[in-house]
Amino acid sequence: MKPFEINIPQSDVDDLHRRLDQTRWPVDPEGASWAQGTPQARLRDLVQHWRDFDWREQERRLNKIPQFVTEIDGTRLHFLHVVSANENAEPLLLTHGWPTTCFAFEQMVEPLSRDFHLVIPSVPGFGFSGPTLELGWTITRVADMYAELMKRLGYDRYVAHGFDYGAMLTRQLGLRDEVRAVHLNQIFSAGVTQETADMEVEAERRSVEKAYRYDFEQFAYVAMQSTRPQSVAHALTDSPVAQLEWIEWAFHTWSDPDIGVPLDALLTNASIFWFTRTAGSSARYYQEGYETWGELEPHSTTPTSVAVFPHDAGVPIRRMAERNHNIVRWKEMPRGGHFAAMEVPELMVRELRDAFLL
Repeated sequence: MKPFEINIPQSDVDDLHRRLDQTRWPVDPEGASWAQGTPQARLRDLVQHWRDFDWREQERRLNKIPQFVTEIDGTRLHFLHVVSANENAEPLLLTHGWPTTCFAFEQMVEPLSRDFHLVIPSVPGFGFSGPTLELGWTITRVADMYAELMKRLGYDRYVAHGFDYGAMLTRQLGLRDEVRAVHLNQIFSAGVTQETADMEVEAERRSVEKAYRYDFEQFAYVAMQSTRPQSVAHALTDSPVAQLEWIEWAFHTWSDPDIGVPLDALLTNASIFWFTRTAGSSARYYQEGYETWGELEPHSTTPTSVAVFPHDAGVPIRRMAERNHNIVRWKEMPRGGHFAAMEVPELMVRELRDAFLL
């Protein structure tokens, strides 16, 4: 394992600025809205903010968090590792999802480190882990990689949390004996359909409505990333505006409209994807193993806590989750959406403390 600091070559920063300055804009039809994608007025505003963005200041801020790289399974793995001053602290593994990086948890690091030793990897193919160079990166493979990382760090017993892809990976990791308990923001197999829902229950009605909207209004990115991830890679690796729009659409669509993802967090996130050229390798997870997403997973006896955020892309239902999970805590959160770690970090810190320390 080697210490790591972010230091993007100035030539890459200059190239980003040049490409932003030379953006070739499409012609938007009159009345275009979010139903067609990110509105051009919004995107032009974000591009100007990105052009003025002080990347070196972001580097200085991010580099205050201890970072390391190692090689596992023939692949580079970047991770944050913050050792708590609390001698009784328990190790906590945090896993992000798409389209974010390990720095989605940035605002949670300091308060959580009072009670936990934190290990926060960049999922292989995301961010500073760099692009994966071969096919075959499935949830099971990454879970095995994370288990090896925790072993190398000397943590033979730990708890884990994840959202989005990280929720599925954390759930898989929780099948291992060394994981004491897990906390998830989503259980994708726990939704209901028109046929399985109890429409007298408000949460189940919302679950059906959210699933319908996702399938018929929001599914385009999944169709692309699960069938033609390299098409996505070419577009997003060559055009920073395309990369920014791809991320902004998801942040806008699945966040609490009264909160949203902060502008600096959005631009830092987009910058990392751009500088590391990981649009394609992150997209490939939708193709490799996607057929199992949302299906009923093997039964888990691991104590499982779930936080349900009102503005998430979907609504898991407890009775459905209990078919194959040992649910010990189910919390309906008052605000926040799919990217809760970035939208409402203070609520996530409190929730993880309540789930793992009480």
